Amino acid sequence: MTRILTYCGAIVLATAWLAAAQGQMAPPKTLAESIQRAHATAFRNLVESAEKMPEADYNFVAAKDIRTFGGFIGHVINSSYANCARAKGEANPNKVDFETSPPPKAKLVEGIKAAQAYCDAVYNAQTDATLTEMIPQGQAQVPRGNVLVGNIAHNNNEYGQIVLLLRLKGIVPPSTERANQMRKPGQD
Repeated sequence: MTRILTYCGAIVLATAWLAAAQGQMAPPKTLAESIQRAHATAFRNLVESAEKMPEADYNFVAAKDIRTFGGFIGHVINSSYANCARAKGEANPNKVDFETSPPPKAKLVEGIKAAQAYCDAVYNAQTDATLTEMIPQGQAQVPRGNVLVGNIAHNNNEYGQIVLLLRLKGIVPPSTERANQMRKPGQD
């Protein structure tokens, strides 16, 4: 388990260092800071995606037996609350199932912003030491960082699927839009 956390941490650090090398921000000084930044980036992409998709397309599905766009947003809300509550060591404060019967866009955008705020507090409270503390997960004990890095990986996976739905609707994903804005004219 420690090896998995180490590998995940190395990936998160590499991503943060790459962003710093591109002049976006100063390099992180700790593993906790790297994880906090990765969480913030993942959630930024998700929130901006939820805001960009027109309400009429929240029921859009790319293929049979795949979630709707709203279903993906609802799934991220539910899973983020569950993972962050586990990492915090408390009961899940979310009592709404945003995934099974996704509410309208306004409620989903409100819900994903609330999940982000809840998780922000959990991630921002972490230190390198607290990331290695063992916490319960199912029948096992895992490092707290394992749960938090897993949440980032899950959110990035969901964002990848959301990107496809945005593209199929002719919408430029938020991360691509930011990357395009950073490019200098004539640079390809």
